[in-house]
Amino acid sequence: MGEVELSCRAYVKMYLHSCLFPRCSINGLLLSSASTGGAVCVTDCVPLLHSHLSLAPITQLALTQVDVWCSQTQQRIVGYYQANACASDSSPTPCAMKIADKIAEQFDNAVLLMLDGSKMSPDYRVPPIVMYERKDSRWTLKDKHTIMLRQWEETRDIAGQMLESGDHSLLVDFDSHLDDITKDWTNQKLNNKIAELASPANGSM
Repeated sequence: MGEVELSCRAYVKMYLHSCLFPRCSINGLLLSSASTGGAVCVTDCVPLLHSHLSLAPITQLALTQVDVWCSQTQQRIVGYYQANACASDSSPTPCAMKIADKIAEQFDNAVLLMLDGSKMSPDYRVPPIVMYERKDSRWTLKDKHTIMLRQWEETRDIAGQMLESGDHSLLVDFDSHLDDITKDWTNQKLNNKIAELASPANGSM
């Protein structure tokens, strides 16, 4: 696997998902609408759950619906992210590896990202993300220098600004959608807000 590039939109949504449910484990799917050589370009994410992460029927339902939506919007599922309830624990759980395995069956270069809750401060110098790749049927820690986030300072500031202004409450994960199906798990309103705050120089939102 080559480099993994994370867009501003994808990181901000993962960060806000974690902040919205600070005492819960949260997870979601990483999407791509672009491919540049050997790099995996994560252009968006779909926040999934903030409770019962290991509940297989809900996960399968979510995967199926996201897959259908991706085929309609020229995107594909390229990975999985998770933040554990314990901030100091950024190790993938059996549940995380199981879902990531399922994604890897469809996409060879699938990535597994764990958010490091202990490093999610507003002024942290590098993205608080631990990346794993699948080698010989096992998920192994990948060199931290192979994840790239263009304009990190700007992305970090946008995430902090949205949290401060309460915009993280706009985020809808699949769990919340199941509680109220009028809520939009594709998060178009939040995407527009991130796009407004991001400068045109940031490339893919």
